[in-house]
Amino acid sequence: MLFLMSAVIYSQDLKVRDVTVEYKKNPTGIDTRKPRFSWKITGTGTGIMQTAYSIRVATDQKFPKSKMIWQSGKRGSDESVLIEYNGPALKSGQKYFWQVKVWDNKKRQSKWSETAYWETGLLSPSDWKAKWIEMQGDTLRYAPSPHFRKEFSVTKPVAKATVYVTSHGLYELHLNGKKVGDQILTPGWTSYGKRLQYQVFDVTNQVTRGKNAIGAVLGDGWYRGTLGWSNNWSIYGKRLGLLMQLRIIYADGSEDLIITDETWECNNDGAIRMSDIYNGEEYDAGKKLTGWNRPDYNDQSWEKVRTGNYSNNLIASESVPVRKIEEIKPVKIFTTPKGSLVADMGQNMVGWIRLKVTGPKGTVITVRHAEVLDKYGEFYTENLRSAKAQFNYTLSGAGEEIYEPRFTFFGFRFIEVTGFPGILSADNITGVVVHSDMRPTGIFECSNPLLNQLQHNIKWGQKGNFVDVPTDCPQNRRI
Repeated sequence: MLFLMSAVIYSQDLKVRDVTVEYKKNPTGIDTRKPRFSWKITGTGTGIMQTAYSIRVATDQKFPKSKMIWQSGKRGSDESVLIEYNGPALKSGQKYFWQVKVWDNKKRQSKWSETAYWETGLLSPSDWKAKWIEMQGDTLRYAPSPHFRKEFSVTKPVAKATVYVTSHGLYELHLNGKKVGDQILTPGWTSYGKRLQYQVFDVTNQVTRGKNAIGAVLGDGWYRGTLGWSNNWSIYGKRLGLLMQLRIIYADGSEDLIITDETWECNNDGAIRMSDIYNGEEYDAGKKLTGWNRPDYNDQSWEKVRTGNYSNNLIASESVPVRKIEEIKPVKIFTTPKGSLVADMGQNMVGWIRLKVTGPKGTVITVRHAEVLDKYGEFYTENLRSAKAQFNYTLSGAGEEIYEPRFTFFGFRFIEVTGFPGILSADNITGVVVHSDMRPTGIFECSNPLLNQLQHNIKWGQKGNFVDVPTDCPQNRRI
């Protein structure tokens, strides 16, 4: 008797693309217990419709049976948007791989999609072992930025290191002398009393064998800074704080947790003397704490932190990350009729200026920001009401110095520069465009220059008004 072995025949004409989890491609730090999958299909011919799908999830990207977590089986459905995971309970800090395949109305079956993944955040409050740390007495308006640091040792090969971090105020996290991640203005702006976002970063390549140092510098941001009308301050709280835990998984399977607790040191006598969303930043380069974010730094003059007790309102980051997206150079530098030194960036932008300068120690440079000039060609800031929208930079005198703000941003086209030593040129000024890192989904261009300019304005208007939280116009965030 002859037996014929049947085989599944996959069609090359039907494919799955653009797979996402919770609207994101390969996200790290998802705390949804039942994440939702989405995908698109493409194929030859017309009138193509999905008639069924199958999803599989595993903890190994090769999908062996022993590592399989969930298989939906073949589901007769044309749905391909936000299909809910329906397997066993997920674990915190675990990386999951997934694929989907589909069938269509032409009796074709696709191959499995590209392997995608997501990594869970901390799914339960009990997963947080870290404590909130703060600086003693840090309750003053326009106070210098606090720095926090801790050293630790690694004695075994590291398989993976993941950091979970948030703050009251804005934070910039450092590990062994380098900033962690490329996001800025973290943890973003939410109704902090109800929900506070935390970010998750893979720092495997930043952890080294032997001595390590981790730390953060904080700014007032939306949490403690000037916000809204009537000169409001500290709407959410008067103390800046840091909450962080670093999970290290070693090659032998053992683990360590480095957490914020009473063993950390703090100092607020650094270069950032003041930071505020509306009023800008003051930076004294002569007070820079060189090496504070590296091992073997002398922190004997630093203080012990205090710990804070706050309700657990933490959520994994849902916002589109804010990043430095592009850079532009000034198109003109000129002196106004009344003698102000002004640079025209040629584009109304949101972000800040990167300043390059050489000069004597103690020289103070002030950079003010405005969107327009008045009818006389003078620098105009009346629309900013009482907001200063400026930064002050004090030189260290140590050769060429490069500075850009960290805990503020401005809506502007023109900058006014005072106190600059020497002749200001385009080489000294770079505009750093900052906004939520939104993925463009299309472009528009036609033969009409006016319509093209309108489209250009619309695009830049959106860039300027999507800095984590959508606004109606950049200057209207001023008081």
